[in-house]
Amino acid sequence: MSIKKELQEFCQEYVKERTKRIQDSISNIQESLASETKSSAGDKHETGRAMLQLEREKLGQQLLEVERMAIILSRISISMRTNAVLLGSLVKTSKRDYFLAISAGAYEGASNPIYCISRAAPIGKLLLGKSIGDVVDFDGEKIRISEIL
Repeated sequence: MSIKKELQEFCQEYVKERTKRIQDSISNIQESLASETKSSAGDKHETGRAMLQLEREKLGQQLLEVERMAIILSRISISMRTNAVLLGSLVKTSKRDYFLAISAGAYEGASNPIYCISRAAPIGKLLLGKSIGDVVDFDGEKIRISEIL
């Protein structure tokens, strides 16, 4: 299996696991809201319900973000090779290696960690559209692109 295929599967698994965690949390909140009975505490009860509903809304936003990540992953073509960095590129640099897809953390299955980043990440914005040999300045460091897969 190619390294880009492994990276794509790593990102897909990240999205799957994160979706499940968020959905489980939403289910727990739904159960808490459904099972909560009106207590004599009055205001305390209403505050608890309001906090649960706020948490549910926050989780709903996180779920939307994960769904956007899944859409981005579905649009990536890992077989395409270009001379410029674009979505789906594996970029080898003088400092680190990056897979431009979604922010999913470090993939440790290669000889060196490969950082799965989104194009909205600061380093992703700098690398996007660049070519082999180009140098970007990231946090005061000069980083040279040595290979684009």
